[in-house]
Amino acid sequence: MPRDDDIGFPFTAVVGQDRLRLSLALCAVHPGIGGVLVRGEKGTAKSTVVRALAALLPPVTTAAGARRARLVELPVGATEDRVIGSLDLGKVLRDGEQAFAPGLLAAAHHGVLYVDEVNLLHDHLVDVLLDAAAMGRVYIERDGVSHTHPARFVLVGTMNPEEGELRPQLLDRFGLAVDVTASRDVDVRMEVVRRRLDFERDPAGFAERYEAQDRAVADRIVDARGRLDSVVLDDVELRRIAALCAAFDVDGMRADLVVARTATAHAAWRGAEAVQEQDVRIAAELALPHRRRRDPFDEPGLDPGQLDEAMEQAATEAQRRPETEEPSGPPPEPDPDGPEGGPGGGAPTSGPSRTNGTGPVGSTKLLQVPGVGEGAPGRRSRAQGRHGRVVRPTTETGTGLHLVGTLFAAAVHQQVRGRTAGRILLEPVDLRGAHREGREGNLVVFVVDASGSMAARDRLAAVTGAVVSLLRDAYQRRDKVCVITLRGSEATLVLPPTSSVDIAVRRLGSLRTGGKTPLAQGFLKAREVVLRERARDPRRRPLVVTLTDGKATGGIEPVRRAKIAAGLLAREGAASVVVDCEQGMVRLGLAADLARELGGTYLRLAELSADAVAGVVRSVA
Repeated sequence: MPRDDDIGFPFTAVVGQDRLRLSLALCAVHPGIGGVLVRGEKGTAKSTVVRALAALLPPVTTAAGARRARLVELPVGATEDRVIGSLDLGKVLRDGEQAFAPGLLAAAHHGVLYVDEVNLLHDHLVDVLLDAAAMGRVYIERDGVSHTHPARFVLVGTMNPEEGELRPQLLDRFGLAVDVTASRDVDVRMEVVRRRLDFERDPAGFAERYEAQDRAVADRIVDARGRLDSVVLDDVELRRIAALCAAFDVDGMRADLVVARTATAHAAWRGAEAVQEQDVRIAAELALPHRRRRDPFDEPGLDPGQLDEAMEQAATEAQRRPETEEPSGPPPEPDPDGPEGGPGGGAPTSGPSRTNGTGPVGSTKLLQVPGVGEGAPGRRSRAQGRHGRVVRPTTETGTGLHLVGTLFAAAVHQQVRGRTAGRILLEPVDLRGAHREGREGNLVVFVVDASGSMAARDRLAAVTGAVVSLLRDAYQRRDKVCVITLRGSEATLVLPPTSSVDIAVRRLGSLRTGGKTPLAQGFLKAREVVLRERARDPRRRPLVVTLTDGKATGGIEPVRRAKIAAGLLAREGAASVVVDCEQGMVRLGLAADLARELGGTYLRLAELSADAVAGVVRSVA
């Protein structure tokens, strides 16, 4: 009899969350869908439902017999070696034999791979997971090892949007996405608490009450898997899917494939022989919302009215017969680079032009904190640590073992050490660590002048728009951001440090203006934020971006105080950028003086606009 610690909360005992449970079940029926991204506030049973799913999957047959499907949890701090596998060091050292030690992806085969807080996972590891989930196999070419193995699993990532978003490119790679929230209905909340307390009091008895219902779901998954290949997806429904995805203007062809697979899985789940319109609609509700969010400031979700309209248009298109005439002339030559100008197909995506004139320049240098840090994984400044690509071996072993470097270091001493055959003789002096370099996310502190001297309508709109553009850039770089505004006699922290761009935009929408320019208070407030965040996370390096005309109104004394405060901030080691927003024929040049006191970069704009501010602050040519 299993111990109480081994008994999980039953899948069917979870109150509500029907859409989440359906998504998980469909991915269990057809792992090729590509997994589920579960977005929601804390305390909404995200982890509970995912863990309960593994118990419902069919047993796995191995050479040693049958075993239960595994739930493999991938920690946020996992290294690439731990995820995909690496050389088996034991066999190399003991037998001199090159062998592969599988990682977490192999362990998750035929089971569930669960990544909690997937939005905090390093981007390159998310790519590895999603590639494996889509292909059903893992390919390893590294450290002299060439290896491949199957890895068909249900990938589930959970995240709290308040802790930061996934980039749109990674959002698109998840097959389905579900937003979960806690019910505001009192009776529902009471039932949630009641069931949880009953489970904690008697886990075995509680699980027994739901055993038959869980078994019915498990049997339904097995039955749907068995009939999946026989489900018919005819041209009418395929045309409906294509028309629906075109109506929502999603990029590429991945959405069409995911909707098709999900609709087929849902038809099998219903026990139907063919895909119907209801299957396509449910598939669209699960597969399209996150693909429409191309910008971090776009609202998540899918408007029901818009979906109804798109379904009506798709219904008309579905009944249209395609042209039956054969095209004249030979077929066009295929593009060697694929429809997208690269492997994978799909329409080319639009983006900023790359020119060498007055427009955007592709060779600009990203603004970053100087030096090499050790902060949280991101995409702004150089960093070293346990994440990132291996650059070279090093005598320091704190970032993992560099196996090839270790073996090479030992190889030159084998004759002296008396090795004849078999084992390689190692000494502690041979050990080499892996020097890894990647990118880190920074703390970006925006100090925004909202005073009377900046309050002309066009100028203020430009500065506010620039801050929003900068926040968008910070989101893409995986930064933590905060906003301090200068107005009247004080500096106000309108946005405490956060990784949520949604919260940032809402706070900026209520920005008030007017009054004096308390620059000194602004720099002191920025210093306070830097010190406080350094105590919380010493490795996250700060970058202070100040948008001002430099006019600390009130005479000479406020200007002197502003320079003193700037010097205090500089002594804390914060990198700085000052964007000079001063206009007019007569310029005082105070912003340049402040940049010198801060020891940072000074940027002067010929024309103040949101695009110009954002473009220059993001990059220095």
